Amino acid sequence: MNNNDIFKKLRVALQLRDDQIIDILNLVDFRIEKPELNAFFRAQDHPNFMECGDQVLRNFLNGLIIHLRGTKDDPKNAMDVINQNREAVNNRPKTGTTKNPTPNGRPKTASSTGNKPRFKENTTSKKKHTKIEVVEKVRFKNGKK
Repeated sequence: MNNNDIFKKLRVALQLRDDQIIDILNLVDFRIEKPELNAFFRAQDHPNFMECGDQVLRNFLNGLIIHLRGTKDDPKNAMDVINQNREAVNNRPKTGTTKNPTPNGRPKTASSTGNKPRFKENTTSKKKHTKIEVVEKVRFKNGKK
């Protein structure tokens, strides 16, 4: 297991976004940009993959300690911080999804919806679906009576 795997697992376990990771690294005065950070999380065969060095992981862990525990002057409860991150992830609006999307992206109007049925009912042939047993019932004889 290399530093990239450790970094990925911490990111998923703590539900951290890229901007939060950058903020955590800024707590220990370690500057990194978003594209460079994304290169750590790519697949190893990707052309833009970059190996995560010991210095980056060490600074992230030190910043994570400050982020979760706080400083001596301003201590924090780690579980409160984790719960806040979890709520922020769960309450984040999903981009690109709407409640009632239309195929062309325009809102529905009275003229576009009309009085058309949502689906076509086939009333001419109503077949009863019977359940077909694929496997026969088998009795196992394992020595018990």
